[in-house]
Amino acid sequence: IFSTTEFDFGTLSLTSLKLLGDAHLSNGSVRLTRDVEVPDSGAGQALGFVAVEFDTLMDVEYKDINGNHVGLDLNSVVSSQAADLGGLDIDLKSGNVINSWIEYDSSFGVLNISISYSNLKPKNPILSVSLSLDQYVNDFMYVGFSGSTQGSTEVHSIEWWSFSSRSGSGSGPTSPPPSTATTLTNPTADSVKSPPPLPPSSSSPSPPSSSCHNQLCREGPGAVAGVVTAGAFFLALFAGALIWVYSKKFKHENKLGQSFASEIIKSPKEFTYKELKAATRCFDANRIIGHGAFGTVYKGILPENGDIVAVKRCSHNSQGKNEFLAELLIIGTLRHRNLVRLQGWCHEKGEILLVYDLMPKGSLDKALFEAKTPLPWPERQKILLGVASALAYLHQECDRQVIHRDVKTSNIMLDEAYNAKLGDFGLARQVEHDKSPDATVAAGTMGYLAPEYLLTGRATDKTDVFSYGAVVLEVASGRRPIETGKAPARVSGNLVEWVWGLHKEGKLLTAADAKLEGRFEESAMRRVLLVGLACSHPDPLARPTMRSVVQMLVGEAEVPMVPRTKPSTSFSTSHLLLTLQDSVSDYNGIVTISSSSSENSYIGLDLV
Repeated sequence: IFSTTEFDFGTLSLTSLKLLGDAHLSNGSVRLTRDVEVPDSGAGQALGFVAVEFDTLMDVEYKDINGNHVGLDLNSVVSSQAADLGGLDIDLKSGNVINSWIEYDSSFGVLNISISYSNLKPKNPILSVSLSLDQYVNDFMYVGFSGSTQGSTEVHSIEWWSFSSRSGSGSGPTSPPPSTATTLTNPTADSVKSPPPLPPSSSSPSPPSSSCHNQLCREGPGAVAGVVTAGAFFLALFAGALIWVYSKKFKHENKLGQSFASEIIKSPKEFTYKELKAATRCFDANRIIGHGAFGTVYKGILPENGDIVAVKRCSHNSQGKNEFLAELLIIGTLRHRNLVRLQGWCHEKGEILLVYDLMPKGSLDKALFEAKTPLPWPERQKILLGVASALAYLHQECDRQVIHRDVKTSNIMLDEAYNAKLGDFGLARQVEHDKSPDATVAAGTMGYLAPEYLLTGRATDKTDVFSYGAVVLEVASGRRPIETGKAPARVSGNLVEWVWGLHKEGKLLTAADAKLEGRFEESAMRRVLLVGLACSHPDPLARPTMRSVVQMLVGEAEVPMVPRTKPSTSFSTSHLLLTLQDSVSDYNGIVTISSSSSENSYIGLDLV
């Protein structure tokens, strides 16, 4: 079977929309089919589709490469293959007419996707995929175009399209194979500036015959028509599956909305979805400034007052929404000069959005590693003191203790004066003071995670202290906590190990960031490095509290004795959440192990 389809799309007014077949307008929405009986869930789970997507919205949940790409979807909205259209200087949101060609040749098992502003097909496809459609298409399938904007406002139209298919048989008469071509021209498509390319004529030479694994292509003309229908795989979707999925989604969102509203009534200002959509230009991919634990962060300009804000958009899954709710409930009650301020929230149209103050200097991570000029030492000291103050507030000054669980440089934001603001509470948990925390699956970023947290899954204030210690050493040295494969010869890729080794040799100040060129007070640098090592102690009981860290940084308390040799620690197997084998397999060679066979414990487990 050799099939090809060509179409282009531009702008559209719904008032002038003309639809074919069962497609119709319903309450301002376009539907591809009339109301049909929805299959039960068991049948719905088996429904599949093959589609070519033209995506104008980057969604990290669906592993999109950007907000301007074409992708191939096989029974999943997560593209199996995708290509960036920026390489062709094509912008799907430009408003220009765009032509596309989708071709599949079963003789070679290759699907090609081409796209151009011109009506001439490019010489080389933007995406070429080797696959057999036999495992994805059935004898009879629904076919059509489908669109979703996920809350943004976009209008796209199919100006015209054509489909043709021809088949060859290894045996039988030598007469030309059946050929089918269908062409649609939108009479309202005034934006078409050039005639569409002609579909292949029936006299076009057929490709070489090939073996056929689909029973229909071995049957008569009626069966060939079935293959032609099934072969129109572009943007194909089972209408029944679509209705079933949206029905379940609607019920879930209603239930979520009721519980959400009851929980956040005492939280900050409620924004409308319309406000935040306008502020972010319909969540334009060019407005993305970062990614949180369970969502994407956009730069926004509020239309009512021109304030510049950061809008965090929840991932479209139940876990992401639960984490967003937890983040809102926690940070909505917190007030501290070194915490990112939550301005408000929005829950409309199945979206959960959090609005924060936008920090003009970005994250500490970028200030350390991406800035053109090195971050001066006084600013580094001020930042570390600010983060310590924020953690002391969370751990000891709130009514219920807050464990952040994701303290790292990319979650520390900087205002215009380089004041630190700790943010991203997507992983945070509240616990009663002096209460033992429940075990969970360890979450966070390698290099910042305490060894006991990795093995037991119990996050405490001391696991936050360990993460803070990693941040301190990172800020002082200008090196990331783990630099696997990037560390210079004879230098450990683990920052804590490297600094502790220098401390053992009496060369602690050698760890200072070379980019500072010695522009710091040696006593202050030594104090900061020792604080970092004290917080990174393998034994959580030996780590200081964040309140005492603040006192050390301002000179009101002495740094505790830090041993020259990094201590080893032991963990009883009765308290392990993960097995040793699981732990080792997850760390990709970063973990070094020495074990004792005579005791029911693991000795000298160097995980930092």
